[in-house]
Amino acid sequence: MTTLTKRATVYLRPSLHRALRLKSVETSRSLSEIVNEAVQLSLAEDAEDIAAFRERANEPTISFEAALKELKQNGRI
Repeated sequence: MTTLTKRATVYLRPSLHRALRLKSVETSRSLSEIVNEAVQLSLAEDAEDIAAFRERANEPTISFEAALKELKQNGRI
């Protein structure tokens, strides 16, 4: 099965590029594979965060001031 890919130009800080090159050599993987995996993981985390926000959307809110007051009352701060 052939995987279609799109070409993109990404500018990396020299230190990141060097680290990626080293990781590429050590893991016998291409820079593209490493970057694709990192982006995929980041997007998956975003999707999890969005789902968590949706699940908690109807929870009551509390102001920062009220939260501090409660912590003081309970001897936490």
